Amino acid sequence: MNMVTVQLEIPEDMKPYINNNNKLRQNAILLYPYILNRTISHGRAAEILGISKLDLIDLYANLGFPYFDLIMNELDKDLGTFHSLNETVI
Repeated sequence: MNMVTVQLEIPEDMKPYINNNNKLRQNAILLYPYILNRTISHGRAAEILGISKLDLIDLYANLGFPYFDLIMNELDKDLGTFHSLNETVI
């Protein structure tokens, strides 16, 4: 994987929390907004980071970021569709 150095401006009080020991986690966090707004997929983010998709999902889960982002209304609608399809098959 080719690496490039990028200079970031951060608040001075944030400096103690930035360290080189957590580069993978920090890079994953930088990519998360693009996953959230569906610019890239979890799979593509994992490719960029050089890890498997499952490892990335696990990393995000450990940080409290959900893999599934359905709201309850969407889940209820999907379950209703599933049940109606299931009844027509049986």
